[in-house]
Amino acid sequence: MKNEKLLYLHIPFCDSKCHYCSFNSYVDMFDLKESYMEAVLLQLEADLQKFNIQKRSIETLFIGGGTPSTIDPALYEPFFEKVQDYLCENAEITTEANPNSAKKEWLEGMKGLGVNRVSFGVQSFFDDKLKLLGRAHNSAQALKAVERAKEAGFKHISIDLIYATMLDTPKRVEEEVKKACDLQIEHLSAYELTIEEGTEFQKRPEVRVESLQQAKIVKEVAQEYGLMQYEISNFGLARCRHNLGYWEYKPYLGVGSGAVGRVSNMRYYPSSDLKSYIQNPLFKSSEELSDEQILDEKIFLGLRSCVGVDEAILDEKMAQRAEILLKEGKLLYKKGRYFNENYLLSDEIALFIIG
Repeated sequence: MKNEKLLYLHIPFCDSKCHYCSFNSYVDMFDLKESYMEAVLLQLEADLQKFNIQKRSIETLFIGGGTPSTIDPALYEPFFEKVQDYLCENAEITTEANPNSAKKEWLEGMKGLGVNRVSFGVQSFFDDKLKLLGRAHNSAQALKAVERAKEAGFKHISIDLIYATMLDTPKRVEEEVKKACDLQIEHLSAYELTIEEGTEFQKRPEVRVESLQQAKIVKEVAQEYGLMQYEISNFGLARCRHNLGYWEYKPYLGVGSGAVGRVSNMRYYPSSDLKSYIQNPLFKSSEELSDEQILDEKIFLGLRSCVGVDEAILDEKMAQRAEILLKEGKLLYKKGRYFNENYLLSDEIALFIIG
């Protein structure tokens, strides 16, 4: 279906603020949960009309944060009731969750609403590293959370890990990836620590220790377990269709405070201030993307993932540069598309093609 779209719902509440986190999240406004979910419903209803969303055309729904597991399933019910008719029959419905707040009742409640995939923000299986990162759970809770998800009937489970911290060594990284994969999960996201502006770690840049070796270990160990790399930070027995949709440049609705959306050549930004969003959930600032911006984004996203780049979108000079890379063995060509197999070089390759 050519009119398929993605839907992202942002939950900005968190138990605690992690030291690396620059996402739109709050640890001190839990009294606003109900009014926030009411505002989200208003925005959803308005956006379904504004963008003329057809029934059965939303192929993935992703609930991210913040921490979606801080919101009781009952508060999600009106949202799910409204979106139900717009979801494709086999829609992938993912929720992120934190090990400390994804209790048995919460997981069962979300499963009952139709969620069929859960992604745990584990980040580490070492307690000293969890403390360094400012996480609110310990490694035992992480293991228990995955067990609970399986007991609740979730077959599609993903884990997030972070590496390249001052506490990481090749041996520890290998051990963490093995521990994750030994849980017989379907998907792994492994992110190199980045120091973001406005975070606790901005004052402590020494916590990040870049390591190409660690990135290679993540890939090698994941693939030993059959979790094949399909994007720079993602590995799976099955790919996350929502992630893939972004890289394929499908249109997406962003619902919630600070949840960015893009339809056609327009990018939309609801208010990232929680109270302002609740007062006026229909407000959006917008940005018109130029043809050049869209082309650049498609090249960058395609080359850092299994999506690749359609040769038809490249101008003559770009196509010539892509051919140079092809001859040097840095790109593959198949059925009218260029593919990059070394994701660690994806940005450099994209910049070379763009020129």
